[in-house]
Amino acid sequence: MKVTDHEKQQLSMAIDKMNEGLDAFILLYNESEKDEPLIEYEDETASIIKDAIEQYGKESINQKLNAIIKEILSFSLLKDGDQS
Repeated sequence: MKVTDHEKQQLSMAIDKMNEGLDAFILLYNESEKDEPLIEYEDETASIIKDAIEQYGKESINQKLNAIIKEILSFSLLKDGDQS
């Protein structure tokens, strides 16, 4: 393939930018972690949560579920701590 000096320079710059982009993807890949759910919901529970999200909105349901889980676990951890 015959190219002029200007075309060669443009190709070189394009290759450099492609390498920079590839390096960025490699960095993202190397820093990635497997996304594993903290808990696995039963099908019925997941369905109820989805229905609630549709009715009340995701943010509202997230806040309520987080508050409930914190309360349950704080009581459970206090109770377990008293037994030891």
